[in-house]
Amino acid sequence: MPRLLLSDGHWSKLREILLRKAIYNKRDRRMTVEGMLYRMRTGCPWRDLPEAFGNWNKVNPASHPRVGP
Repeated sequence: MPRLLLSDGHWSKLREILLRKAIYNKRDRRMTVEGMLYRMRTGCPWRDLPEAFGNWNKVNPASHPRVGP
């Protein structure tokens, strides 16, 4: 399992924001965000994300519909 970056405290604050904005509204949203952070940290291609983050195509924000302001 890759090293995770979000503490429980940070996640609870971010989760509230994501729920309010209905962004990444799914059960595994924390691992989705962790996958994005992992990719930013390592620079790996989306397709090379570790399986622990789920399907790379679901983690990649470009594959999600855009949410307005």
